[in-house]
Amino acid sequence: MRPIDEQTILITGATDGLGRALAAELAVEGATVLVHGRDDRRGKATLQEIGGRASWYRADLSSLAEVRALAEAVRADHPRLDVLVNNAGIGGGGPRTESADGHELHFAVNYLSGYLLTRLLLPTLVASAPSRIVNVSSLGQTALDFDDVMITRGYSGSRAYCQSKLAQVMFTIDLAAELAGTGVTANSLHPATYMPTKMVASPISTLEEGVRATHRLVADPSLDDVSGRFFNGLKESRADDQAYDPDARARLRTLSDDLTNP
Repeated sequence: MRPIDEQTILITGATDGLGRALAAELAVEGATVLVHGRDDRRGKATLQEIGGRASWYRADLSSLAEVRALAEAVRADHPRLDVLVNNAGIGGGGPRTESADGHELHFAVNYLSGYLLTRLLLPTLVASAPSRIVNVSSLGQTALDFDDVMITRGYSGSRAYCQSKLAQVMFTIDLAAELAGTGVTANSLHPATYMPTKMVASPISTLEEGVRATHRLVADPSLDDVSGRFFNGLKESRADDQAYDPDARARLRTLSDDLTNP
């Protein structure tokens, strides 16, 4: 990878919590940081706080049309992209809700938006290689029921969240195999357990722990050739068994392509 002060890094969900703290650290280190969120006021406040070479991109990731617009704006402004951090997400809980496109909301925001954004930015990432994709997932994982991925029966917010997070890991493993030899790596991680973010009422770890683990996947030179792995903090870990099932990953890929086609 290039020195951090020569890199352009897009972080989704960067106006609070882990994303904001990571953006601030990378900006201090001299990276060009592309800050994404869905609220202009918070976006401008984030830019003012982190300083450096940072710019703001607004998009509601519950809308696939806005994901496409985000990718188009980033491509237009930055012919090179060194790192994509798919960090934006929503926590579990609440009644079943659908996205603007009619998909279960956790699956749409936590997984499908990152899937589509990554697909749209892949040409830029490949052209910028060596480059990296980092998917911020979770240890909370539940196997996908391909007969009812949108959980129209027996819904729970926790199940929806855990399914969406496993989908991220499955996509990461699949993508790493697809990108082998291109110079683009893809890894996923559980940053830290119950960090103090808007999703967590009773934190038991620090935000700094999560930033350190995520920053490592973004910038550690020792990981230049590491791809398709799942990390729990700083250590490589094992995801739910379904993540290592090639047939399940192929079904998810086909489903994801179908759901994200215009």
